[in-house]
Amino acid sequence: MSNLEALKAEIKKLSAKATQAKMDLHDLAEELPANWTSILSVAQQVHDAFDELERKREDLKARE
Repeated sequence: MSNLEALKAEIKKLSAKATQAKMDLHDLAEELPANWTSILSVAQQVHDAFDELERKREDLKARE
């Protein structure tokens, strides 16, 4: 597997991770006010997941 293919596979996994994090935040929002104390930590997880995904996508774009 080439470096480019490996990066694309990593992006695919990160995309799934980011989508799951987004859904976790969505589910939390629907359940409010229950578990309101976890909003910041869940939102940080979403932010981190999409930040990492965006950086990898930029890396891929630069390599292509």
